Amino acid sequence: MQTINYIILAVLLYLLLKRFIPVKGVMNISTADLKNILNDNSKQFIDVRTPAEFKGNHIRGFKNIPLHQLAQQANNQLEKEKEVVVICQSGMRSQKASKTLKNLGYTKVTNVKGGMNAWM
Repeated sequence: MQTINYIILAVLLYLLLKRFIPVKGVMNISTADLKNILNDNSKQFIDVRTPAEFKGNHIRGFKNIPLHQLAQQANNQLEKEKEVVVICQSGMRSQKASKTLKNLGYTKVTNVKGGMNAWM
């Protein structure tokens, strides 16, 4: 019985850590780094927050594609050849979005650490 508890604990710990470990092949930048690349036309900027969050406050130049719609809309709204820079409120959803984009075949994906919370 104690072995089962250790296995359950190990699985839960693994799942928890997996949420915070950066996605392989995704570059992470700070909001200070973001300010230096905002005018770079070779990059695509997406905000994966909800439309209401985006409407309340967003960075000019970012396109709103909510996380729950990203897998369906990415190929219609984003170019695979261009780098995609992803932001959300805290960095958690953008990390998930980065993983989704990598799984869809996007090779140049950048996550903004800390999201809009760090921008303000």
